[in-house]
Amino acid sequence: MNETPNAPAPSGTASLGGVLADLREWWRVHVIGQVDQAEVIEARREDSAMSERFLFMTAMAAAIAILGLLLSSPAVVIGAMLLSPLMGPIMGLGFALAIGDWAWLKQSGRTLLLGSVMAVLLCAVLVFLSPIQTITSEIAARTRPNLFDLFVALFSALAGAYAVIRGREGTIVGVAIATALMPPLAVVGFCLATWNWTVFSGALLLFVTNFITIALTAFAMAKLYGFRANLTKGQSTAQNVFVALVFVALAIPLGFSLQRIAWETNAQRIVRSELRDVFDNGSQIDELTIDFAAVPVAVSAVVFTPGLQPDATTAAERALAERLGEPVALDLVQYEVGTSATAAERAQLSAASAREEQGTSRRAEALALRLALAAGVAEDEVLIDLARRRALVRAKRLEGASMATYRALEARIAASEPDWTIELIPPAAALPAAIPFADGAPDAAGTQTVAVIGWAAARLDRGVVLSGPADEAEAAAVLLREEGVRVSVRPGSGPLRAGWAEQGE
Repeated sequence: MNETPNAPAPSGTASLGGVLADLREWWRVHVIGQVDQAEVIEARREDSAMSERFLFMTAMAAAIAILGLLLSSPAVVIGAMLLSPLMGPIMGLGFALAIGDWAWLKQSGRTLLLGSVMAVLLCAVLVFLSPIQTITSEIAARTRPNLFDLFVALFSALAGAYAVIRGREGTIVGVAIATALMPPLAVVGFCLATWNWTVFSGALLLFVTNFITIALTAFAMAKLYGFRANLTKGQSTAQNVFVALVFVALAIPLGFSLQRIAWETNAQRIVRSELRDVFDNGSQIDELTIDFAAVPVAVSAVVFTPGLQPDATTAAERALAERLGEPVALDLVQYEVGTSATAAERAQLSAASAREEQGTSRRAEALALRLALAAGVAEDEVLIDLARRRALVRAKRLEGASMATYRALEARIAASEPDWTIELIPPAAALPAAIPFADGAPDAAGTQTVAVIGWAAARLDRGVVLSGPADEAEAAAVLLREEGVRVSVRPGSGPLRAGWAEQGE
């Protein structure tokens, strides 16, 4: 019996194997071969080393971050992200792990640990000394990490590792903003100062998620680009398994957190639906707050309804507990309105308008206090027009204060209340002594002086006399008349000066 010779591999399999071999060769020559590994490693070593610059920039970034969080200012928080040098030692951890340099790994770990501890302690001290110790929206945003935060860190780390390997370091700026390493540390410091351990655990988990994901992603990218360690095959396999297990360990609690957030979002919809079912179609839910952290879940609601429902609270609590699968404590306030949906809507709008007016009134009281302090007068001497959103105060003479001082005080308060018209009327003090000119026009200081003179004349409703060289006086007069100021000119010698006009001038 003749034996059939071994048949050749199917052409499709051979073709696929050849394509893969060609692809590996192309990657080895045209991608890995273009990377100067020694230069990349040297740059990463430098960034992950402990230095005076690292400590100083970490401290400055931490201080800016905690101030931005306390002020709830996203712009300030982003500035802290850009300053933070923590990305350096974290990337160093990944590359050191990839090449098996344990000395470098320990050095990067020490740098990251010291920088992180210093940032946390500095933030704790600043919060302890600060009069503001409330949880702002910016702080709250960094207390509930979820699986999406892991993916943000993963994709940002892929971009960052690619950038440092291929010499495109500018991308690190975007990575620093996306992963937000410093703000969670600042929140940890806030929690130490305020003894808030619930928020503490969430912020610390977010930081750990970010830094471990970045380090392990950098490790994987370094491996992909040919950075190798002198490890046996078994050691390399164990290393890869360890990396995978760490990602899984991070993903599990973050996945549960994401699931909880999704449940809470759905729970809000369920609560509204059940409350509507208890009342008829002419009712309106005006206010609804849910505290998911409370045990049982605390729900507070205000409903405008054409007819009061005595058993509404009990019925709604029972239905909500059944739908949510958790006990619910409902605080339900009912207001009886007309017999139509329109009446309920009008009542709801009236309530919203009343809340807005109350908020405006409180704002006006705070504004009056600030103006009184700035003007050196009693609070009842500040005139507030709520309808026109206008505030006026006549300032007392303050020792050493010039017209520019009063104008700056008004501008500072007006900048914080852009929807109000603020007028601070200064005392009838002397105008600036001289108006500096250069090349026939007021220089920078002169322009500022003319602006102060125009402001003072407008606030006091008085005319101004300019005395000095005729051409300079006329040039300044044109600027002041454009502001509606009454100006007379007296040609003379010496520097251009301004004074108040006499009655009838």
